[in-house]
Amino acid sequence: MPHDLTPDGFGNQSHITPMTRTVMDSALMLQAMAGPDPCDPHALGLAVPDFVAAARPERDLKGVRIAWRPLLGNTMLSAEVRMACERALGAFAALGAIITPAKFSRGDEFASTEPIWLILTQSFWNARFRRYVAEFGPRMSETLLRQMDNGAGHSAVALQQAMFERTRVFREIQGWFADYDIVATPTLSRTALPIDHDFFSAIEIDGWPADTVRNAWYPYTLPFNLSGHPAVTLPCGWAADGLPIGLQLIGPHLGDARLLRAAALFEMARPWAADQPRVPGL
Repeated sequence: MPHDLTPDGFGNQSHITPMTRTVMDSALMLQAMAGPDPCDPHALGLAVPDFVAAARPERDLKGVRIAWRPLLGNTMLSAEVRMACERALGAFAALGAIITPAKFSRGDEFASTEPIWLILTQSFWNARFRRYVAEFGPRMSETLLRQMDNGAGHSAVALQQAMFERTRVFREIQGWFADYDIVATPTLSRTALPIDHDFFSAIEIDGWPADTVRNAWYPYTLPFNLSGHPAVTLPCGWAADGLPIGLQLIGPHLGDARLLRAAALFEMARPWAADQPRVPGL
């Protein structure tokens, strides 16, 4: 689906993607959304894979190399989340995949991408929305206003350096797939935060204080917004608090069809579509 509303058609840090109950529904949505559009430079000249065919749970995953990476720039992971994800990886192994701890030629450390993201995004927000604050400020999100204020002083040089870093992150992630076909991580380091949690304050993981929301809760998803690598989140269990846990699969650039196939086979082995959370009063 084209980014036809953003004023920056080249440096997008978000992606328009489906959220569905089943893998096949995601494939059907992607099939409808994919294809070239004259307003989106990233879509021009790209072939459209057969996503629907990729999402049919056929054959197995024999020989597919999956690297398990429980940490990605963070230091804390809920024990329940780790256990649920590692159990889920057992289903991939049963399908023939080769599951190994991630080992990369450039080392296993991965720095937080939040500093890059903040410069890029806060600069974008200030350029696009600052002009509306005088008129619409009371109706705008307090979080957005605070983040714009925090980033109001970014220089053009800092912005360009962040663009360089974004390219470095892309190349680092793409390099993973010289050794592996898929990289697996948790989707989040713990289950959902309370709705009234202060976005700028630290979170807790298993009762211990951790870092802020981006660095400690979703460090696994932020890098791929920057790099553009395809990723899919699969339900893989429930925590003791009744909230769901997700496993994330990441593939090489334009490797969406490969992820859909792995996701479809996992869904066949461990179906979730009929599962519903128990909500008091409903």
